[in-house]
Amino acid sequence: MTVTLTVRTAPWRAHVAQIATAVDGLVPVVKGNGYGFGRIALARIAGEFCDTVAVGTVHELDGIPVELDAVVLTPTLVAPSSTAPVLTVGNEAHVAALGGWGGRVLVKLESSMHRYGTTVALVGAARDAGLDVVGVSIHPPLAGTAADHAAEIRTVVEDVDPGLAVWVSHLDPAAYASLPPTHTYRLRLGTSLWHGDKSHLQLSADVLDVRPVTAGTRAGYHQHEVRADGHLVMVGAGTANGVTALPDGRSPFHFERRRQELLEPPHMHTSMIFVPQGATVPGVGTRVDVQRPLTMTTVDAFEWI
Repeated sequence: MTVTLTVRTAPWRAHVAQIATAVDGLVPVVKGNGYGFGRIALARIAGEFCDTVAVGTVHELDGIPVELDAVVLTPTLVAPSSTAPVLTVGNEAHVAALGGWGGRVLVKLESSMHRYGTTVALVGAARDAGLDVVGVSIHPPLAGTAADHAAEIRTVVEDVDPGLAVWVSHLDPAAYASLPPTHTYRLRLGTSLWHGDKSHLQLSADVLDVRPVTAGTRAGYHQHEVRADGHLVMVGAGTANGVTALPDGRSPFHFERRRQELLEPPHMHTSMIFVPQGATVPGVGTRVDVQRPLTMTTVDAFEWI
């Protein structure tokens, strides 16, 4: 099985470079599966134009190049052994968990998302606990426009010490540039940086087997009845790669711009699709396109073309 991400290297690199040049204070986000590219590989690319990256949790610090400053976005209740990373605290329990750790932290301020964060009073509590507060963090929701997010950030920063950097997200470069000059800012970018133009990226999977089948035959793990004469096509992608049916149950696979029909939901390493008689059948060794979010997909191989 092979799930392949094909990257049109020159335009993809040009897009990343354009964002990096346009955003002063950019912090590339490489959390999770590295937006499909792999966290460590993406961190190395980010290191070509930035000295700081953001990861999701303390467990995602392993393998990040030591020359990069790593910021952990999700609070932790267990202090890491190293004081090198910048951690995030969003309430007094997070501060208490880091008692005696002594490293750098961002204090998350509450936004309309109401996920993590509290008031600026936590800055003093963190300092009293011996933590080095290097900034505050504001994380607006995805809902709304970039202008809405900038307006919320402008309201929140009114109470923030101008000497503290303000880390923000969910802004485009124009909205980011509109923030008041009373503070310095850092902009975390992930999706818009790495997936900004999806035409540069193509996800596909290998066809591993093809066999003719007649109507009424039962096949697959759950012995589904084949509805007509045609072919069963085995695609080397499944739940082990994060490849599942779409939320509405439709197949995520396409061939020659036609959606392919699933015989049954994808299994761990193979998905079975049914191609009716008369339709074009993908041959063994060809690829079918995969319609899945890259942030939820484990890629086996990369093609930089």
